Amino acid sequence: MSVSMKEVDPAFQGAGQKAGIEVWRIENSSPVAVPESSHGKFLTGECYMILKTHASKSGAFRYDIHYWIGKDAREDEADTISIKTLELDAALGGRAVQYRELQGYETERFLSCFKPCIIPEETDSQEHKTRMFCCKGKHVVHLNEVPCARSSLNHDAVFILDSKNKIFQFNGSNTSIQERAKALQVVQYIKDTYHRSKCDIGTIDDGMLMADAEAGEFWGFFGGFAPLPRKTTTVNDVQSTDTLPTQLFCVKNGHTERVAADSLAKKLLDTKKCYVLDCGSEVHVWMGRDTSMEERKAANGAAEEYLRGQDRPKSRITRMIENFETVCFQSKFDSWPQPTDVVASEEGRGKVAALLKRQGVDVQGILKAAPKKEEEEEPQPYIDCSGTLQVWRVNGKEKSLLSDTDQSKFYTGDCYIFQYTYSGDEQQECLIGTWYGKKSVKEDRDSALLQANKMVESFKFLATQARVYEGNEPILFYQIFQSFMVLKGGLSKGYKNYISEKGLPDDTYKEDGIALFRVQGSGPENMQSIQVEPVASSLNSSYCYILHKDSEVFTWNGSHTTTDDHDLVERQLDFIKPDLQTRVLKEGVELDQFWEILGGKTKYAAKKIPREAESDPHLFSCTLFKEDLKVSEIYNFNQDDLMTEDIYILDCHTDIFIWVGQGVNSKTKTQALAIGEKFLKLDVLLEKLSLQSPIFITMEGSEPPFFTRFFTWDSTKSGMHGNSFQRRLSIIKDGGRSTRNFKPKRRAPVSFGGRSASEKPQRSRSVSCSSDRPRARGRSPAFNALASKFDNPGGSRNVSTPPQRNLSTPPPSNLGGANAGGGGGGGGGVHDISKAFTTSKAIASLTASYDKPTREKLMPRSVKASSDSTAKSESNARVIPMSSRPDVKENVTENEVEDDEGLTLYPYERLTTSSTDPAPNIDVTRREMYLSKADFRAKFNMTKEAFYKMPKWRQNKMKTSLALF
Repeated sequence: MSVSMKEVDPAFQGAGQKAGIEVWRIENSSPVAVPESSHGKFLTGECYMILKTHASKSGAFRYDIHYWIGKDAREDEADTISIKTLELDAALGGRAVQYRELQGYETERFLSCFKPCIIPEETDSQEHKTRMFCCKGKHVVHLNEVPCARSSLNHDAVFILDSKNKIFQFNGSNTSIQERAKALQVVQYIKDTYHRSKCDIGTIDDGMLMADAEAGEFWGFFGGFAPLPRKTTTVNDVQSTDTLPTQLFCVKNGHTERVAADSLAKKLLDTKKCYVLDCGSEVHVWMGRDTSMEERKAANGAAEEYLRGQDRPKSRITRMIENFETVCFQSKFDSWPQPTDVVASEEGRGKVAALLKRQGVDVQGILKAAPKKEEEEEPQPYIDCSGTLQVWRVNGKEKSLLSDTDQSKFYTGDCYIFQYTYSGDEQQECLIGTWYGKKSVKEDRDSALLQANKMVESFKFLATQARVYEGNEPILFYQIFQSFMVLKGGLSKGYKNYISEKGLPDDTYKEDGIALFRVQGSGPENMQSIQVEPVASSLNSSYCYILHKDSEVFTWNGSHTTTDDHDLVERQLDFIKPDLQTRVLKEGVELDQFWEILGGKTKYAAKKIPREAESDPHLFSCTLFKEDLKVSEIYNFNQDDLMTEDIYILDCHTDIFIWVGQGVNSKTKTQALAIGEKFLKLDVLLEKLSLQSPIFITMEGSEPPFFTRFFTWDSTKSGMHGNSFQRRLSIIKDGGRSTRNFKPKRRAPVSFGGRSASEKPQRSRSVSCSSDRPRARGRSPAFNALASKFDNPGGSRNVSTPPQRNLSTPPPSNLGGANAGGGGGGGGGVHDISKAFTTSKAIASLTASYDKPTREKLMPRSVKASSDSTAKSESNARVIPMSSRPDVKENVTENEVEDDEGLTLYPYERLTTSSTDPAPNIDVTRREMYLSKADFRAKFNMTKEAFYKMPKWRQNKMKTSLALF
């Protein structure tokens, strides 16, 4: 950055080192820090500089600088603050976007920093005087003081009359409920700030006559009631410039010169020059990174001179440095390349620090870099993963309920509906979603959506709805299913008809055919097997794979994989091929037979498939009018910005959340998904959103935790009655008691599969164990079904996993109901259905709380032992022999020592891998289990209890040294 640091003010030492707001005021041509207690207080004759520092999810800081110029400020101070803002940006490394804020014409971004409003004062006088304000704005309030006269009132705005003993709010007849509710926040602010929370409040609706006492009191300030004249809404000069054409100018010698171009492209911008982009209501000043401070000052002066020449001195000016352009600026160009990992220049910081150090100033703060995350964390699902899951496969207009063994196996040519019921903070929550396979047909997708919508409607829209596409599953989807498998082909009639009409081969997965699976995930609660083309190019060094052909099964471990990845493969084998011998191969030492099955060895990838990270959330208010979606971003949002009359979209890049207020009409509610899809197409933030990004739809009052995590959430607010204005008025007058819903709605599970309320849930989930005992690894329904046939001695294969202990978990508490204390133990308390759904006959099958058996984490297939002789003859392959399992109880935790009772004990010599008289019918992966306690202590120098508390790899190492592995 070609900026000299000699003129940077020492007042900016340590600026922007933590998230929040910092304010300076210009005094004697120098910036002076404003104490935090005075933030939001502005004098009309002064100029202020506001730095808003955002801490992004990536750990880096993002900066906005607003320089506010009061209407009575001196011209020299206005010039000074404009220059000082450039110096502050230089101190931050040239990374800040700078906004000029003129009193009365402030941006919504600026006003959102000081919610609910700013009230510029002429003096610091504390003496109260009667005055009146005009309020406009649905999301933020633009507040202007107007003469306290009848002529100031009109039908198009909300007015606040602040008298000594009472504050009145006059609602113009043309104002919306949302505008009136926002104005009430200003009333509350005035009451707390200027009346020490001690004054009365009155509201008057436009047209109300003297019959109302408060109306009479209000009109008494204006000499009595008289009808207001009908006025045409005026449009200010800033808004009227929206129709002006976009023009680009280059700044040369302090003047603007038009850039001749048929269309705007980024290549027109030279990094050694400054430019002015006139967009009508807003003028952008773009400064190349290789420009000097003087050139940047000249560019700012040229922009202001240009606006004066256009007779538009009040237009907004936004300044930015190359590589830190705003979305609004980028959108004016025909194409703007996606930014690579731009590393912000630290040169500015270093020069400022060096200058300050020479002046004897402590520079520790200014040299402090943005915080960095120590390590990449696994995304959290923010949902209780111990709930109940039901899955249906869609087949035309019908859907069929899947069994426990099949509900985690999805075909890429099919569509599925899933219903997940879990315990929320205050009630039973329900998530109903659709999953669309990449090769599914439109008929099935439409049918899945229609049937899912009916299920949501039967919940009176209280269930959260999700739309998920294959390949774009969110983390919570994976953790709900825990073990998830995607198979090639499809089973629906629509898919079969489609491939038949197109003459395409039917590649639907067959257990006795050739199949290659990529295994991925982060652990037992999040693991997937994705079937890929059985060719060598499908391999990737960062993953493990399972390959089978008829009765031959191989596992292939990429060179970049870890022991945790290998453990996932073992777990997935129990789902894909539980009964067959497996050969474990490492990358680089494969068998020829392995490559023959894949059609020969070819090049393949080595880097892990990237998963897009969640970005900082952005909240948008949206309006759908005649299929045209209009959105408006709400900056620095909080829960109070969600108004019951509207629909909002929360964009996190990886997921889209649609919040639907209770006050939205029924027709618009059913269009929520269409609104989300239109938003993805708009790509408002130019972030290249995928049209298949997950979409979640949540109704006000039923917000799930994976939505409320973006707010400081107060559930009592979403449980209030009335419109936004009535709720806010109730909060001001009685703390919200008159509109609060003291009987929160409870949602009992609904069975759409024909099961009665007395039946057990389809599957149970994992439970948490106390810290002083090992946590039980659970098994999915699919694993339990597969393992059940091996529990009897006559089974053809015994699962070589440690026995499991039977754990029981009480059902979720019935929060908020009369039976809140009776949910433990056996059957649990029965939900009061009449309170939850009073009129819907479609959900007559509402069930009581399920008596949930334990759904523990998925149990791994044990590490298989290989025969030394076989290993030598088979070169680099390790053959996993099948053996029967001792008749032990299933319900014991993995690391718990089994009781010797019921086991046949053998001497050490008969249990070794090289024994000439091997013990019969033993689990070859747990040879040590058949030693007596005395023999075990003699060989291992410890008890069995101590041995099984050791890490698995250490157990295997010790067993190998004793020829027991």
